[in-house]
Amino acid sequence: MEMVNTPPLHEDRLHAMMRLLRPQQWIKNLFVFGPIIFGGALFRGEALLAGLVTFFAFSFAASSIYCFNDIHDLSDDIRHPEKCHRPIASGVVTVGQAYGLMVLMFALSMLASLLAGHLCVTINPLSGIWGACSVAGVILIYWLLNLVYCARLKQYAIIDVCIVAFGFVLRLFAGGAATGIVLSKWIVLMTFLITLFMSFAKRRDDVLRMEQTGLPPRKNTIRYNSTFINQALTITASVTLVCYIMYTVSPEVIAQFHNDSLYLTSIFVLVGLLRYIQVTVVDKRSGNPTKVILKDHFIQLVVLAWLVAFILIIYAL
Repeated sequence: MEMVNTPPLHEDRLHAMMRLLRPQQWIKNLFVFGPIIFGGALFRGEALLAGLVTFFAFSFAASSIYCFNDIHDLSDDIRHPEKCHRPIASGVVTVGQAYGLMVLMFALSMLASLLAGHLCVTINPLSGIWGACSVAGVILIYWLLNLVYCARLKQYAIIDVCIVAFGFVLRLFAGGAATGIVLSKWIVLMTFLITLFMSFAKRRDDVLRMEQTGLPPRKNTIRYNSTFINQALTITASVTLVCYIMYTVSPEVIAQFHNDSLYLTSIFVLVGLLRYIQVTVVDKRSGNPTKVILKDHFIQLVVLAWLVAFILIIYAL
């Protein structure tokens, strides 16, 4: 009889632990490089290094939160037809192991954020103790806020998407703190609005699922409906575009880059927003924003075109 080779249990558990950490979601933390791109520091080695360390610090903190979220939602996940396959709900990873992984990831995050703070002081010696601790402080606020979010606040409609969007603003703040780059108020507003837009798009997927099955995927889904979500998408997309245009034509940005052609990149922002609305409303597959970004070639092409145009305008022209 032919022998079937099955992987040992410890390999299964290691794989499950990696799934628990959700490294594919780390793409969200690329927002920490926002200050570097918009601040004209893309070719400054010390800024890039500080941004890279901050990226990993935020990624470790996010993975710590994912562990806590799955621990807290264990009883619900066990009864869910899809989430029952999550590492803790399936029993491959124990609650104790998940807590241990959560603490480890948080410790690694704090160590990396302190290293980012040290790099900040190297870039700007006048930043002093504030510069050394600023990245760790921002990430600590993010971590504590998301603990409360997972335990309680995600049950409340509107508050839930606002907290998710504010988490991306904190990523932006962390990148600015690590590199000593002062953020434009328009960029902060635009970051909040575009991630709020994507969060509402994700909630629309939940609403459609509730309308089809009669069962709300989340406790707060009953506080949303298609009409509200569609209006929220329209508002947030419109204001996002306005904020970006206001940023590109603001006097301080024109003075900073000595170029008044940045407004041309607004075309790519508009096309990108329209494509995401199409994915949400027509294709009805906005339930996982990370998957949309990673698999939708149209959006990838638009983002690449925007990035190339932006870099050429501020660095080459």
